[in-house]
Amino acid sequence: MKTTISHIKADIGSLPGHTTVYQPVVDAVDNYVRSNSNGLISDYRISHIGDDIQITMVHTKGADNPEVHELAWNAFKAGTEVAKKVGLYGAGQDLLKDAFSGNIKGMGPGVAELEITPRKAEPFIVYMMDKTEPGAFNYPIYKMFGDPFNTPGLVIDQNMHMGFKFEVWDIYNGKKVYLSLPEDTYDLLALIGSKGKYVIKRVFTKKEHTKLPDENVAVITTDKLSFIAGEYVGKDDPAGIVRIQSGLPANGEALEPFANSYLVSGWMRGSFNGPMMPVGEKDSKMVRFDGPPKVRALGFVMKDGKLNGPVDLFDDVAFDFARNEALQMANYIRKMGVFEPHRLPDEDMEYTALPRILEKLAPKFEKINEKGAKSEMKIER
Repeated sequence: MKTTISHIKADIGSLPGHTTVYQPVVDAVDNYVRSNSNGLISDYRISHIGDDIQITMVHTKGADNPEVHELAWNAFKAGTEVAKKVGLYGAGQDLLKDAFSGNIKGMGPGVAELEITPRKAEPFIVYMMDKTEPGAFNYPIYKMFGDPFNTPGLVIDQNMHMGFKFEVWDIYNGKKVYLSLPEDTYDLLALIGSKGKYVIKRVFTKKEHTKLPDENVAVITTDKLSFIAGEYVGKDDPAGIVRIQSGLPANGEALEPFANSYLVSGWMRGSFNGPMMPVGEKDSKMVRFDGPPKVRALGFVMKDGKLNGPVDLFDDVAFDFARNEALQMANYIRKMGVFEPHRLPDEDMEYTALPRILEKLAPKFEKINEKGAKSEMKIER
């Protein structure tokens, strides 16, 4: 029987700023799901990172099921009511609509769903990121499923040797493309290196030689990067689900991309680049310049619709080097203040006064003319 893992997350209020969740709000979300699932879901877990609350649910209703999505929506609404009562910052900020309309996609919360045929043992990892964008998953997902220096199983495991198929979204033009690795490796890298425009949405197995259907083995939230009501809504604080073991990356291979820090966009007001830091729950608050960008990894095993776990996988000394590296990178890049490449390019800036500043200064701008030249000098980017 097909089973669906639905992971839905939202920022519905935090304290004191965009720092951390408030436990009574988390409890309200948990209590709503527990009291109103009515046999709709077979199991669930509530987790969090930074100011984002995350709901992981297991059910047999398939992806995009209205009842499952409405359960999550109403749970976030219940949490929002608590957040408003105590005056939390940004109460309900990710709930962009007033009422549920049949599908939570496009309404603010991030959604990642896998509809799968469960194996005898079904281990998977839920990754949760804060203060960054979905393109922050491009690097680690490629490393897990496409780089044999990270994942030697691509070389030595016959069940992985044929590689995987990647679904990549052009989030500005609303298009997608499927690329097969290893044969399309360079084409894939040409796209996903531009992480602000092209994002990995899903990864599939390749079953051409066995005549079996492709299985979805990884999925990333990208929903807030769509155009909602004609307006680009920006960073998403993404989450992802990655299945592991038995013909897929081993647990250690799926964690290895985070053994070193790397730069991502979305730090401080969504407008700065910063280092990704792997953390456990105890270090998941956002305090240094509202960050730095952080990622948690929760390990589960699913059997007969029930979840065992999670294991807080980055709560381990093995990732101390990456954390120290992230701190050094943060110190280095913070010295640049509002200069690029710490600050994002103008077209990617959020929550800023730059458009108004340019409008104010527009009458003061003068054309540049070379001395004695017959034509104007043009500066192209």
